[in-house]
Amino acid sequence: MTRPKPMISSNDSQQLDTAVPQQPVSRPLWTVQRVLLGIALAILLFYFVVYVVYAFNLIRFPFDYDQGEGFELVDVMMFSQFQWPYADIEQYPFYGSIYPPLYHILLVPFAWLFGPEYWYGRLFSFASTLVAAGAIAYAVYRQAGRTKNASFIGLLSGLAFLSSNIIYHIGPLFRQHIPMFMFEVLAIVVLANADEISDKGKRRQQLLLGFGLLLAAGYTKQLAAFTAIAALGFLFIRQPRRAFFWGLGFAIVGTGIFLLINISTDGNWWTQTVTANVKDFIPAQAIGLFRLWFKLHGFLIVPAVLYMLYEVYFARISIYSLWFIIATILNGMSAGTWGAGDSYYGTSIAATCILSGIFAARVLNRDWTFNNNIYNRILIDPFRRFAPLFASIGMVVIPLLYIGYGRAVMHLPTTGAGFRQIADIFDVQPNALNGFYDSAGRLTGAYADIGHFTTQADIDAGYQIVDFVNATDKLVLSEEAAFSLITERDVITNPVVLYILDQVGAYDSSALVAMLEQQEFGLVILRAQFYPDEVNRAITTYYEPFEEIRMNGFDYILKRPKS
Repeated sequence: MTRPKPMISSNDSQQLDTAVPQQPVSRPLWTVQRVLLGIALAILLFYFVVYVVYAFNLIRFPFDYDQGEGFELVDVMMFSQFQWPYADIEQYPFYGSIYPPLYHILLVPFAWLFGPEYWYGRLFSFASTLVAAGAIAYAVYRQAGRTKNASFIGLLSGLAFLSSNIIYHIGPLFRQHIPMFMFEVLAIVVLANADEISDKGKRRQQLLLGFGLLLAAGYTKQLAAFTAIAALGFLFIRQPRRAFFWGLGFAIVGTGIFLLINISTDGNWWTQTVTANVKDFIPAQAIGLFRLWFKLHGFLIVPAVLYMLYEVYFARISIYSLWFIIATILNGMSAGTWGAGDSYYGTSIAATCILSGIFAARVLNRDWTFNNNIYNRILIDPFRRFAPLFASIGMVVIPLLYIGYGRAVMHLPTTGAGFRQIADIFDVQPNALNGFYDSAGRLTGAYADIGHFTTQADIDAGYQIVDFVNATDKLVLSEEAAFSLITERDVITNPVVLYILDQVGAYDSSALVAMLEQQEFGLVILRAQFYPDEVNRAITTYYEPFEEIRMNGFDYILKRPKS
């Protein structure tokens, strides 16, 4: 790390050129700063180790860890067989998907090579988080002046993203959230400085790449639409005419792909990816998740907001500030809908890490410029003589913010070699499954109950359920796809899709209910009973429980036909 410049710089012509009294940085203060930054780095590196261990623990787990992973795998297998997963859900096997196809298509080569396996989807998601973290680190390094301080804070910012409880526990899942975050971050980083490229050819290539990444994010998960709004808004502010034509092209291509898929699936694409995502808003859930987001990330949110305000009043608003505002508001509101959860804050967390990182690097570099405007004269000028004092305070406060963040997002196993000793030293007691501690606790019910490690007992319990599946020669209705995939049976229904469409009046369950009434299923496996009400009533009426098996903290209820 370079010794910071003890001054505040100013832009020319339109900005002040007021010198600040320069004072050398004392060696003791410089030493304290380096020690504190070292502690912050050690804490975040420790969380990275926990994350890697957790990821490889999940990669070897052959069943659903988070409900819905199996149906993502079914989508992959259908694409590998050149079939659309957006089918008529009122006909056998009553299967549909509510997510765009890109994540699943990217995994098709793995399906051809290895068949229906969970590990490659989880490995791909894990790798996506590393790419996203690298892009965050680069964004901070580039925007904060490409100094050694900027590179070090960039590293902390990337690790801070991976250390978030929310990113940590969804990162290695066989789900499309994380690849969407990856494409979003890459798109924003690519577009951030595109308008500043003087060479038209290179600028055109940069814009084409950025919009291509936005399309990739949107066709990974619909939530990326908010990032597209932020990117287009930023480009319009800078260059309205250019933004209009590029935005028009982006809309034409995106709409064309949408219509092509909708026509190819006889309209089921619209029903399952649009209609099924119009869900009830739950204010208590939205408020609870907002509180959770701030509780975990407040040490970074505050400097992110300060830097955003600095841009608004004293500099020029960046794409990162606009992205932070839109992602926090719109994604936060979406998190309050039924079926949503803490993962909806992932985009906001990425933006927070970038903005807070730029702020931190600029504080350490003492690299600030202020436009010559009324805000500068009222809020900055009277305090310029205190600049050296503020700079010295900042040298200590910045590493303390990252240390505080490390304390706020604490999550670690309390068992196992190394982890048990660390938990004992800091007197950390487990508050989650399988001896895991998560500082997020149970503040809100929409916070996913995951993040803990799986055990051999969980794997054994899964195969015990597989044995019951193999024991029947009739159809099996399961709320999770793994048991049918492993036994090479038809995967029948995607319960959440049926439930959501039933709630909006877009699903007739009579055909599935008729099969239940005729007891065509030799086994029914329930975990959360997310089927439509009519289907759940038919299961209760015509099937009886005979076994309950606990796996991964959840009770799987096995039912057979009533005699």
